[in-house]
Amino acid sequence: MNPETPKVESEAGREDITITMEQIQDYEFRVKFDKAQYADLLLDEPPPIGRDAGPNPSRLLAAAAGNCLSASFLFSARKMRVNIQGLSTTVKVWYTRNEKGRLRVGKMKVSIVPKFDPADASKIQRCLELFEDYCVVTQSIRNGIDVSVAVDSP
Repeated sequence: MNPETPKVESEAGREDITITMEQIQDYEFRVKFDKAQYADLLLDEPPPIGRDAGPNPSRLLAAAAGNCLSASFLFSARKMRVNIQGLSTTVKVWYTRNEKGRLRVGKMKVSIVPKFDPADASKIQRCLELFEDYCVVTQSIRNGIDVSVAVDSP
């Protein structure tokens, strides 16, 4: 193990995640999650290479970051005993090209709009100082994730 690579371990009370995917046709894949109660998910690429039959991976990444930040904000607000009466989140993604000209997610802007009693404004301010640090997905993206890839024969 590289000394710069953090040790990876399951958090107490958290399960490791295993997801499987099967190609349906062309760039369309069915994602099967590791829990029976989760519905399968259809992924696809937009034209010209795909049929746009489902969200593409960039959209899933945006949804994961937005949802994780929203949940972290809500968790923080509840810890501060703020009654959040509703919350909406918008995630905007911009693409960029790397030095080899390959398309990458270059930037995300997440906008969270909570509804709460104005009397709780000082408590919300404290949440704003803390909640991002608890977002597993966003902090993982920001810090980079060690990804190993293997292409095996059938």
